Amino acid sequence: MLLKLYLAYNQRSIYKIPLIMLRPVPLIITLLMLSIITFATAFTTGSISLSISEIWATFTSDEPAIAHTIIWDLRAPRAYIAFVTGGLLSLAGVLMQVLLRNPLADPYILGVSGGASVATLIAMLLGISGSWLSGSAFIGALISILLVFGLSHGKGSWNPTRLLLTGVVIAAGWGAMINFILSITPDKPLRGMLFWLMGDINHVNIELSPLIVLVIGVLISFALARQLNILSRGDLQASALGVSVSSLRISLFLLASLLTAFAVTQTGSIGFIGLIVPHMLRLLSGSDHRLLIPASVLLGGNLLLISDTLARTIVAPHQLPVGVITAFIGVPFFLFLLNRNFQRQTA
Repeated sequence: MLLKLYLAYNQRSIYKIPLIMLRPVPLIITLLMLSIITFATAFTTGSISLSISEIWATFTSDEPAIAHTIIWDLRAPRAYIAFVTGGLLSLAGVLMQVLLRNPLADPYILGVSGGASVATLIAMLLGISGSWLSGSAFIGALISILLVFGLSHGKGSWNPTRLLLTGVVIAAGWGAMINFILSITPDKPLRGMLFWLMGDINHVNIELSPLIVLVIGVLISFALARQLNILSRGDLQASALGVSVSSLRISLFLLASLLTAFAVTQTGSIGFIGLIVPHMLRLLSGSDHRLLIPASVLLGGNLLLISDTLARTIVAPHQLPVGVITAFIGVPFFLFLLNRNFQRQTA
């Protein structure tokens, strides 16, 4: 079904005419202010509500208190990981859509998430937990990256269509393995597996490695922004303007895949963030990647942080998988994008 959507959708229909043309500086300032608001909301909202003054007291006092424990042991790590993971997925989505020249591309289309999921489920089945679980996810993602790249390159020419088809097939194979593992898993670990597959930001720690990867990814992507703008116009025009299309595509594939691998390692599979965030910003500010890259990181981080806050408060004290919330947000917006694009084609 997903492959049919890809092939049926117009590959040149990435939105070039925004609904509202926002200038770069006001847009970035707005997103930064939104980040402050979303972090404050994440810190104050939960099973136990906290005031701004109580949160501020945790910054200025080291005395053990309930508020200090709630903020720094529970909510701050979740907010940090949610924001960074949203940034990783959004940036990977931007790069994938340019790489495949398809507006429906998202970070998971090439099977990176599937490889990480299979490795993680196997580790869970063997009773592995903690940092070893994250390591298993990353190894599975790397295996998937090598498989897709090796099979799509092969002995013939390397092109986006071949890469896409290879990724879709590999992803389908991982999906079959996931179903097989779930079908033979005892009931006790099954709930944890399902939560991870739907996106789970529980039991996370504040580690610098995801943030470092995000910063490096933003710097590399921003350095390639001019070439990305040219490549989005087509291979022939990019080659005529001096862009090494083959080298650039390989770089985009590796960078987007590694960003996705780190995101999946942290939180499991969380859909729609890498798909809808780039489109939101194209509707607001156009397709200049010099603005789209940093703005996508900020908006993606905010969107996933908002989703995580909703996931742990809607049915509190119970928690929902954050992937459920992102799907509720992403599905109607995605349908709006499809409807708008088809109306433009038939106008």
